[in-house]
Amino acid sequence: MSMMKEFKAFAMRGNVIDMAVGIIIGVAFGKIVSSFVADIIMPPLGMLLGNVNFTKLAVVLKPASGDIAAITLNYGMFIQTVVDFVIVAFAIFLVVKWMNSLKKKEKTVPAAPVEATREETLLGEIRDLLKQK
Repeated sequence: MSMMKEFKAFAMRGNVIDMAVGIIIGVAFGKIVSSFVADIIMPPLGMLLGNVNFTKLAVVLKPASGDIAAITLNYGMFIQTVVDFVIVAFAIFLVVKWMNSLKKKEKTVPAAPVEATREETLLGEIRDLLKQK
């Protein structure tokens, strides 16, 4: 039963829950970006490049024979995946930059002035008296 208690303590920590929520949102965001690239960006780009369908761009390495399907190198899908990655990476960059700016704002809040202790005040007076001599 001790292992179950340890697992429960681990799973209920705030960082683990935050990470799980982040992963779920990240997966959903990745699907949105994939759809955006495949359905919104690539069709007009393909049209501008002479009615190219990126999902069908491939090099046949070995043609189909009988029941065996052709072996292809699908570089069009790779290009589309790279575009997905660039968009996701840029979005993450913007979020990290925004979070860093929030942290800087927190650090710039001026701290309350520290009141000198009685000993420090007396030492300062002694120093001033010694300077006068």
